[in-house]
Amino acid sequence: MPTVSQHFARLHPMPARAEHPARAQAPAPVVLMVSGGADSTALLVMACTSKLDLRDGRGPSRIARERLHVLHVNHHLRGEASDGDERFVRELCARYGLPLCVEHASFTDLSGKNLEAAAREVRYAAARRYVRELCEQTGAPRSAARILTAHTASDRVETFFMNAIKGSGPAGLSSIPRRRNIIVRPLIDMNHAELCRFLEVAGIGWREDESNEDVSYLRNFIRHRVVPVATERNGNLERAIGATCDILGEEDAFMSQLAARSLRACVRREQEGLIVLDAARLASAEVAIARRMVRLAYRGLAPEERLEMRHVEAALACVATGEGSVTLPGGVDARMEFGTFTMRTAAARERLAAGWLPVPGRMPLANHTVIESGIVRVPHGEDPIAFARSCADGKIGTGTFFPGADGSGKKVPVPIFPPPGADLLTACIDAAALGYAERDLERLAESSPDGAIPAEALTARLWVDAPAAGDVMCPLGMHGRSKKLSDILGAARVPVAERESVPVVRTAPGGAVVWVGGIRLDDRFKCTAATRLLIILKIKPVTASDGRVDG
Repeated sequence: MPTVSQHFARLHPMPARAEHPARAQAPAPVVLMVSGGADSTALLVMACTSKLDLRDGRGPSRIARERLHVLHVNHHLRGEASDGDERFVRELCARYGLPLCVEHASFTDLSGKNLEAAAREVRYAAARRYVRELCEQTGAPRSAARILTAHTASDRVETFFMNAIKGSGPAGLSSIPRRRNIIVRPLIDMNHAELCRFLEVAGIGWREDESNEDVSYLRNFIRHRVVPVATERNGNLERAIGATCDILGEEDAFMSQLAARSLRACVRREQEGLIVLDAARLASAEVAIARRMVRLAYRGLAPEERLEMRHVEAALACVATGEGSVTLPGGVDARMEFGTFTMRTAAARERLAAGWLPVPGRMPLANHTVIESGIVRVPHGEDPIAFARSCADGKIGTGTFFPGADGSGKKVPVPIFPPPGADLLTACIDAAALGYAERDLERLAESSPDGAIPAEALTARLWVDAPAAGDVMCPLGMHGRSKKLSDILGAARVPVAERESVPVVRTAPGGAVVWVGGIRLDDRFKCTAATRLLIILKIKPVTASDGRVDG
């Protein structure tokens, strides 16, 4: 996004300063993407004979010949004609003494993409790969390299109408940008007819693609049917739409910057395949910014997928109502959970389910296991610590509540668990240490003899996810001293490759570690002589008797 100084420097460029010899760097490569058509042929000729603006702050200037390299991608879509394009580019490069790299592509599997989009991805991937190789050979910084494409004002108008017809926001309506990272379009202010006249005067031919006349393609339909009609009403159509695209592009970049800043402030938890956002912050954002925040968060999880407006609106509707879920393209699950908006890929759900664990409640984990939580009060007159130990050994008195195994969510008293021989990991946590108010404990003490649990206790929840870089905890038995979670896992001889499947129970996304499932309890949440209310956590294999598991 240019500043005022940078924007007007393009119109009135300052003379380039002479670089100090000691600071001189290897000349960065400039890769020309040449198909053999009129526009790309003109780009090659102009790069060798004229001044071009590389958007490097120096304005239009001559490009040193040793910097120039040509890339041609043969898609093999038009048989002999495609090979003819390749031969033409080879002859053109030989005429101007430019090194040429030819890539060959095939499209047996489009993965749901249209052919034009798939071919474009192949071309740009080849260009980035070629630039990387050239920079490695010369030692030039990749940021100083450039990839030049021959997009013109005519292409910009066509793309503008294409996106308008399909439905698009400011990003799509800004059409083809003058520059995106190291990709630059120096011919964007010239139209196709002007470039054809330039080549005719220079006595240089070019290749024609007969498929450009087929109006069954949307771009060709716009080129031959829509643009001529629009030009009848505005003879300066390309300049007018080009100016509109510049304005929309710059304002879109500014809005994206605001959205990225807002998203960073909204993230509660982020790891591979998962992002958790503060729903209250997202709901209070202006809708124009919130839409972009959802798109940015989604793009981080599924960069190859396309998110449509209806998907964004469905996701924000869940945020606005405080409940609900929606499946986004690519199998990304987006849902509201206890004041957070969580987006999770299918792969992440397979590795380890990360989300809220209601208390009482259950949620699935990796490796066909499930974590369950229950609530039990310490019987009057019993030693809380001894009682907690008996609970950890599997003997729990009445007053313990767990979700029904039928998946209905109905709480049922469980006198003893686990069943004999069950494979079970158990932890007992002091409910007060998790933030229960003293008045809730008093209500518990005054509750009726039937063991009823205060309503406030039934709204408890814990966050469960995988270990994250930088996690620390105060392991039980270390008297409040902290230790890196990675060191604890290492001491427990958990292989690095398996650590992602270890469930970590926390107070909240990114919050304090309460329990590393089956390995260590945090000392801050242990049961003490003052404990009155226990939260019991258990991890067990999923069996047929468990029925449906609700996450």
